[in-house]
Amino acid sequence: MHSYKIIHLSFLLGLSTVGLAQKEATPNFQDIEKKLQTQFILAEAGDVILLEEGNFRFKGSLSMDDKKNITIRGKGMDKTILSFKGQTEGAEGLHISNGTNITLEGFTVQDSKGDGIKVKDTDGITFRDIKVVWTDKAGQPSSREENGGYGLYPVMCNNVLIEKCETRGASDAGIYVGQSKNIIVRNNRVTQNVAGIEIENSQMADVYDNDTYQNTGGILVFDLPGLAIKKGGNTRVYNNRVRENNFRNFAPKGNIVAKVPSGTGIMVLATSGVEIFNNQITNNRTINTSIVSYYITEEPIKDTLYDPYPTAIYIHDNTYQRQKRSPSLKSRMGKLLFLKFGKQVPDILYDGIVNTQLKEANGKVKPEAQICLRNNGNATFANLDAENKFKNISRDMTPYNCEHQPLKAASLSLKE
Repeated sequence: MHSYKIIHLSFLLGLSTVGLAQKEATPNFQDIEKKLQTQFILAEAGDVILLEEGNFRFKGSLSMDDKKNITIRGKGMDKTILSFKGQTEGAEGLHISNGTNITLEGFTVQDSKGDGIKVKDTDGITFRDIKVVWTDKAGQPSSREENGGYGLYPVMCNNVLIEKCETRGASDAGIYVGQSKNIIVRNNRVTQNVAGIEIENSQMADVYDNDTYQNTGGILVFDLPGLAIKKGGNTRVYNNRVRENNFRNFAPKGNIVAKVPSGTGIMVLATSGVEIFNNQITNNRTINTSIVSYYITEEPIKDTLYDPYPTAIYIHDNTYQRQKRSPSLKSRMGKLLFLKFGKQVPDILYDGIVNTQLKEANGKVKPEAQICLRNNGNATFANLDAENKFKNISRDMTPYNCEHQPLKAASLSLKE
């Protein structure tokens, strides 16, 4: 039998605006914050914590640790708003750790100082009908370097479901899943973030039926050095609309995504076992799709266990379209592409940097490690020959006309 704990905050609806005429009408947000945090601390297995409709302000992070089978449910992403504008304590809006089977649904986290919702070391985390957004002084959505890095941020988790969510204004990634396993990201809308959706050093991920538009980069699949989980893989990206991701890059300097050129649709960086299919990839002005090694970042590699090469990438049956226009000239890559291709940048770009240990005696890459491109309509291609300073760029797609076995579908296995 589940118990139900209802947080009666509805009396605050409409009273959360600064500058109310009657001072005594101003709600005691400090008391509300304390009560809600207490609910998180005292929650027992099976509890459903209900958040009423309203706009509620918090000065500090809300946190939940070591809980099992808990649901935090609002009245809807546009009806229950947890605002952290002016936050003075903590960084995240909501921080969850060491949990099992946690469900968050039906509310908005707004203007957190750092990440919107961070979940760490949790087996079974569901984000459903959740919005994370950063706003300006007038309350309008705003994309600034000072915004928090991540909207939805599960890391070191298993069995991650993110569906029907919205993120806007993250200075790193709107939806980020890192160092995790068994992941489904579907039916989300992400816009005006630096990275829309990012899967990093993670295994068994399905990213599908999402709408990613007007970000700097739409969907990123990365493996990066220096992390506890060294290798990602078995990531499927399919049935997404990846369109017009031409937003300026507002990431703080030093962040790896600060190197993502504005106008990037899908980028695969240094990871293996990625299948990209049945997507609509349109009008990303700089690169519709890129496959690159970590060397393209020009950052030093200090992690001796790190593999910087992309391998076993299969891109097939996608629809490509790109308007005839110059790539963004605000990045070194964009300037290079303009010099090499003018306004007709190929749809699929490969940096051409190959691990020599993966080559056979005849110089060809071993079949299991190949980059394979097939049935992408009229998509154009170029191998940039980055290893030789872009001297011998090739438009010939023939060496990449191959296929891999379809990857396994991701599935969730929740503990009782």
